[in-house]
Amino acid sequence: FQAVYDARMKKGRGPLAVFAIPNARPYSRLGLSVGRRVGGAVVRNGVKRALREAFRHIQHDLPVGTNGGYDLVVSVRPHPLAGPETYQAALADLAQQLHREWERRSKRRDDKELGA
Repeated sequence: FQAVYDARMKKGRGPLAVFAIPNARPYSRLGLSVGRRVGGAVVRNGVKRALREAFRHIQHDLPVGTNGGYDLVVSVRPHPLAGPETYQAALADLAQQLHREWERRSKRRDDKELGA
């Protein structure tokens, strides 16, 4: 988790904040951070269950960069529990935004190396 946070690549939408870093694997992985402020254990587990289900449905449609898939850490802020469809849309959108940003960073880094 710390490596993902240290990459300082974050996008947010509603109650979700998604951090990402390329993982050099052909697939993406999911990590969840749901604090006590979200609610009691039952509420937190419901949110985690819904997020895992959403990820399961979209994991094969997530973008794969030049370095492979991404390690995604989803941090959740307090909110009323939503269905997996809501989380699917948010995760897919945020993963796409993070992918574009990583590709931009990679291109900038390559341009610097060629110009140096």
